[in-house]
Amino acid sequence: MSFEDLGVRADLRKAVEEMGFENPMPIQEKVIPVLLGEGGRDVVALAQTGTGKTAAFGLPVIQRTDTAMRGTQALVIAPTRELCLQIAGDLADFSKYTDNLSVLPVYGGSSIESQIRALRKGGVQIIVATPGRLIDLINRGVVNLSDVRTVVLDEADEMLNMGFIDDINQILDHVPADRRMLMFSATMPPEVAKIAKRFMNNPEEVVVGTRNEGAENVRHIYYMVNARDKYLALKRIVDNTPDIYAIIFCRTRRDTQEIADKLISDGYNAEALHGDLSQQQRDTVMKKFRDRVTRILVATDVAARGLDVDSLTHVINYGLPDDTAVYTHRSGRTGRAGKTGVSVAIIHSREKGKLRDIERIIGKKFERMEVPTPEHIIEKQLYNLADRLERVEVDDEQIDKYFHGVSRKLSWLSNDDLLKRVLSLEFNRLLEYYKDAPKIDFIDEKSDRKGRKGEKSDRTKPKNDKEKDRRTADRGMARIYVNVGKADGFFAGNLIELLNRNIPGNRVDVGRIDLLPTYSLFDVRKADASRVVNTLRGSEFMGKHLFSEIANTEKDYARASERKSKKPKKTIR
Repeated sequence: MSFEDLGVRADLRKAVEEMGFENPMPIQEKVIPVLLGEGGRDVVALAQTGTGKTAAFGLPVIQRTDTAMRGTQALVIAPTRELCLQIAGDLADFSKYTDNLSVLPVYGGSSIESQIRALRKGGVQIIVATPGRLIDLINRGVVNLSDVRTVVLDEADEMLNMGFIDDINQILDHVPADRRMLMFSATMPPEVAKIAKRFMNNPEEVVVGTRNEGAENVRHIYYMVNARDKYLALKRIVDNTPDIYAIIFCRTRRDTQEIADKLISDGYNAEALHGDLSQQQRDTVMKKFRDRVTRILVATDVAARGLDVDSLTHVINYGLPDDTAVYTHRSGRTGRAGKTGVSVAIIHSREKGKLRDIERIIGKKFERMEVPTPEHIIEKQLYNLADRLERVEVDDEQIDKYFHGVSRKLSWLSNDDLLKRVLSLEFNRLLEYYKDAPKIDFIDEKSDRKGRKGEKSDRTKPKNDKEKDRRTADRGMARIYVNVGKADGFFAGNLIELLNRNIPGNRVDVGRIDLLPTYSLFDVRKADASRVVNTLRGSEFMGKHLFSEIANTEKDYARASERKSKKPKKTIR
């Protein structure tokens, strides 16, 4: 089937063909004929992100727009600024050969004055908007929706998750009752069904795949580790995928920033994306990620909405979300546009029930995998380098200018010696790191379940035992105490910055970090412990004098930190 068979106009076909779309995708085959057909039925379309939804509604919306009219005829509502801009950009590309058509994105985080000027100038037939900014413009009397024939709600389930239900109701009250309404959603929670029932006229439901299922081309795997080993497992998963291009999803803004800071300090090409960043910072981070300057994006779910990337190799869940629909959105960001992808969950044993709930919703089983061993990772990386050497393009004319001199300088080396030096140049850091790497225990699920039947769970473990575990270093590491914590505004990024700024010589690799209100504990390799302690002692953080030592498993550091935080009383003579 072709776009012509679907009834798409010649000027639109020319534009999409230039964009590289030769044949329609399944969602487009199902939706476009309904929207272009007579009868004006509303549509609820359930499909994953990356399945071609924008063209499915965008091409009919453009084709049904009367360019001779200057009033707004179509309204597309999206949950985030990024998605709003993406949709508006796609509609502009689709209408490249359509004369006298104007598309305007209106969204928060940008000058409202410029948007007001564009609207008052007139001739904007299609508005793509975020709910909050659109309501602001309606209340100012700048937007007139009385001529709107078509309303599109994109990612409706996400808009409800973000609390936009009242805004949607308010906007739809300003739109003519006889308009056509299209709703696109990855999942169909009860709230979305309520909107369909209240505002839509006998809607036709179009489903690509099965309701609420995960993307078809995505492989779902999980690693079960102790909670303290999650970050170490994450690094090994990344190291085991030399060409990784991934989003790591965290539950909170703080976790997102801390994990990104640790990855960056450990030499990974990573950035954080969360709501505490300014809009300019978010735009910069997303551009670098789209351009593949950044290969790993650590993000919250809300911040990543609207980030349109088709070639992700992995989505990594650093802990599972509470809402199974959120997992569907996350995993749907890989395996897009016909490509395959992997959705990874790093969990501890108490998250197993949540994993089974997700399996029931998406209709797929997760594969249990063991965390890659150092030996496997190094072998994988070495073979990847060998592949790159085989495939590299050589410009003989340019290289020959320098080849003779370099070849003469290295002539005393045998072929084996030369190859070993090339490999060592690339991998000395990796080899050094994994030489004393701690073991990540494999959790036997059967024995774990048996143990929990007859023994106290970690939740009921005595507090003093938990504290003792916190003061105990992972295998092959030393545990370091420092007398600043969260109450002092001290977080993982501050620790890394202190070490990088003050410790001379080779960079210190930091392992598990526990941030407490009045103090912090963290792991470093045993060989680095003394110079870390010596460096931190006498340093300052935010005007506070620091004290550090190798952690004593029997010491009550909460009380010790309180004593060290108190200023000595002045003696009156």
